[in-house]
Amino acid sequence: MIRDILQQIRNEVENWLLSQSVVSPDVVLERAASPEFGEFSINSAMRYAKKLGRNPLEFADELASFLQDKAIDGLGRVESVKPGFVNFYLSSVAKRQHVEDIIEVGSAFGSNKLHQGEKWVVEHTSPNPNKAMHIGHLRINLIGMGIVRLMKASGAEVVSDGLYNDRGISIAKVMYGYLAHSKKDSEIPTDVTYWSKHKDQWFTPAEKEMKPDHFVSECYVWGEKDFSSDHEIEKTVRKMVVDWESNHEETWQLWKLVLQYAYEGNERVLRRLGSHWDKIWYEHEHYQGGKQYVEEGLNKGVFKRLEDGAVITKLEDKYGLTDTVVLKNDGTSLYLTQDIALTDLKKKTYGADKLIWVVGPEQTLHMKQLFSVCEQLGIGKVSDFTHVSYGNVGLKSAEGRVAKMSSRDGTVILADNVIDEVKGTIINRFLKEGRGENSSSGDLAEKLALTAVKFGFLKMDKMQNIAFDVEQSVDVHGDSGLYVMYSYVRTQSILRKAGAYGAGQTAANSESGAEAQLLRSLLYYESVVVKSVEELSVHHIAQYLLELSSEFNAWYAKETILDGSEAQGFKLALVEAVGIIIQNGLNLLGIETVDEM
Repeated sequence: MIRDILQQIRNEVENWLLSQSVVSPDVVLERAASPEFGEFSINSAMRYAKKLGRNPLEFADELASFLQDKAIDGLGRVESVKPGFVNFYLSSVAKRQHVEDIIEVGSAFGSNKLHQGEKWVVEHTSPNPNKAMHIGHLRINLIGMGIVRLMKASGAEVVSDGLYNDRGISIAKVMYGYLAHSKKDSEIPTDVTYWSKHKDQWFTPAEKEMKPDHFVSECYVWGEKDFSSDHEIEKTVRKMVVDWESNHEETWQLWKLVLQYAYEGNERVLRRLGSHWDKIWYEHEHYQGGKQYVEEGLNKGVFKRLEDGAVITKLEDKYGLTDTVVLKNDGTSLYLTQDIALTDLKKKTYGADKLIWVVGPEQTLHMKQLFSVCEQLGIGKVSDFTHVSYGNVGLKSAEGRVAKMSSRDGTVILADNVIDEVKGTIINRFLKEGRGENSSSGDLAEKLALTAVKFGFLKMDKMQNIAFDVEQSVDVHGDSGLYVMYSYVRTQSILRKAGAYGAGQTAANSESGAEAQLLRSLLYYESVVVKSVEELSVHHIAQYLLELSSEFNAWYAKETILDGSEAQGFKLALVEAVGIIIQNGLNLLGIETVDEM
């Protein structure tokens, strides 16, 4: 396998560098800049020559000569070039064998053992249950599930979890909005006790022909507007919070009802996306547990109590972080305190080696404080915890404008609506262009819509601000998931036409032209997956799939596959290998392949 060849190269380079008095050498094999420089390259000579007082090019010459003499199986030649790179050219036999390896390993090709034996917990999405999931949640979910799949592909045992902040003023606004604006008659009192005895006098989402979470969002907008504009209503809403804290039965009944609607709607979105949580945490179940950690922190001297009774962290000296309050002077806890308790609970529940939070950039300081405090309390090391952030997201209109969102004003772009818009566009576009009799079927249109949406989000670096473009996402000729899917469908169509084929070993033009480029592209999938794992970002895979699809289509345009020649068997093997890689890559993006479009 190519992976074995590259590992042998790394080992030999490391051994040689050690023999040259380099301490703890770090050898990174990278893709060569262009085919004329081979398939892979290292800059180790340049990195270490100056430290040893050596000329980088001469150092590279010696390293290249050493490696050439080693006659590594599958390595054609080794060359050193200015200013000190060492380039590696794989043999034609190795590149053709790589095609067979891909076919033999099949759906497992690209997986690795980087994190074998480890246990990871990945928290992602965690929508507030006072509103439906919007386009921002969509991006968070796709990033989070991408990390889950990457870690599983690298051998880790992974728990995917989410947190519902299911208490407080925001939920009370939903409850009030429901009582005040979902009743069937304006004469019905806006009163929770009356509601508890006459529930049928309020509309359900089904009666209003609304998705449950959309119904909740509507109630929240109403409740927020009333809360902001009427002081008496504000007092009523705040009393709901107090009543809930006091376990008032009718208030809890209403609380459970609106949350049930929110959870049901969110679960539909997750099922649609092929996403899931292995565990859901509910804030109301653990929010009071954080106070014990405050006492522990005071006893350990990592917290300090102020004169007014409040308790704050002591993070500035050791961690260089701003100190923050963990307990108010009235004895109430804050989100940081609650998160400390939940982090410890996760650690103990799962015996996790690594905990990841996919949350927004506005939480960066909070997460650093959380990780540092957890280290001070002995819950885990800072290195055990990772905050994965992301850029902002919007939706580009047909006029090129990016829509702005506000949950309070009800101007959010809902995740459902984005997928539905793409789905409708696909149906109309395929019907208009006549691309296949099945293109308008609900199942295929849904799969292609999810392909377009997921790829459209995941092809971008997670830290990049994006404006999702519906038109671009459905362009089968462009920078889109449908272009990649169309390429996959083409491979399957060719293989169906060919039927059973022999494993021919003759390559038509394996040293030049489009076939050489395609063979070269296939070499890099495994390393792209490794890079994605290291950076916790699947966008490298998406970009690679675009490149591979382009190389495949360029080769297909110039090549007659089913020509009956000696090379036909190998060409079909190449088609099969491309199909496997595209399918495996799309699977890591959470995209299900289709065989026809």
